[in-house]
Amino acid sequence: MGRTYKIGVIGGDGTGPEVVKEGLKVLSAVSEKTGFDVDLTPFDLGGERYLRTGETVPDSVIDELKGMSAIYLGAIGHPEVKPGILEKGILLRLRFELDQYINLRPVKLLPGVWTPLKDKGPEHIDFVVVRENTEGLYAGIGGAFKKGTPDEVALQVDLNTRKGVERCIRYAYEFTRARDAKKKLTLCAKTNVLTYAHDLWARVFAEVGKEYPEITQDYSHVDALVMWMVKSPEVFDVIVTNNLFGDIISDLGAMIQGGLGIAAGGNLNPKGVSMFEPIGGSAPKYAGKNVINPLAAIAAVGMMLDHLGERGAAGQVEQAVQSVTATKLKSLAAGKMGYSTTEVGDLVVAAL
Repeated sequence: MGRTYKIGVIGGDGTGPEVVKEGLKVLSAVSEKTGFDVDLTPFDLGGERYLRTGETVPDSVIDELKGMSAIYLGAIGHPEVKPGILEKGILLRLRFELDQYINLRPVKLLPGVWTPLKDKGPEHIDFVVVRENTEGLYAGIGGAFKKGTPDEVALQVDLNTRKGVERCIRYAYEFTRARDAKKKLTLCAKTNVLTYAHDLWARVFAEVGKEYPEITQDYSHVDALVMWMVKSPEVFDVIVTNNLFGDIISDLGAMIQGGLGIAAGGNLNPKGVSMFEPIGGSAPKYAGKNVINPLAAIAAVGMMLDHLGERGAAGQVEQAVQSVTATKLKSLAAGKMGYSTTEVGDLVVAAL
């Protein structure tokens, strides 16, 4: 019996269904070529469902998703839904309910892709951000007192547990060990000001690091790190950090690797169900026009395959994407690629 993977597919909002369609096109082609099967289950989640039913993610859907091998997500975000409802009700809930405690963001400049960093090429920009994904300020602990008055007090708690910090840091060390690169892990924090929460991160980083003597340990305050990401991105191999800092620096990483059109990420539960997605969001102004760049969604398929253990297929997807960026596209921007969304998907399939 061959290898079969059950993939939950969430097209979501805006251009999400369009880019997912191209990602699934590539997934079908590479699975046929390398000898595994995929069993796709679509899930109707996003702004349209919320507007119809008032639901974000029913409990029954959570239970179904727990039975998947992986989840493939297009985008969540609808202009007619108040900001925060879908993000908390769908994205954060899935991360928390499925315990996807790692957000993994490769930052890699591909051949033929423009970067805003002067004199930097693919050999300079190739690192990974490991972000803690279920704690920190995003845990949603806090409240408001005397709201709307001159005496209003707003409190947001930065939650950091020993368990949550250690499992994130340990994952980062293991990832650095397995990665064929510099074997260097940088902790990004702010220990000089956030002396309780980030002291925990620093202590755990040093303690766990004793088990990985072959890994070079590095530390950078977050404000210094964003400067170095722009000035000398080649000094980084793997960066591990908390939820908020990871959210910020991974978006900067997306820009220096050529923009959101090429940036993919994974929300990982190493022992459970993980979710893979393009980073760019729903981009509703481009929805239905067949002009959006699908390469980030296709790269997310590659990440998903690597996570599932299909590393040969993942490598073929990555090489095909690189071939397309190097030889075909005029730009990564929507409407300026020189090809339609579906044509770019066809180019990647042909490159396979």
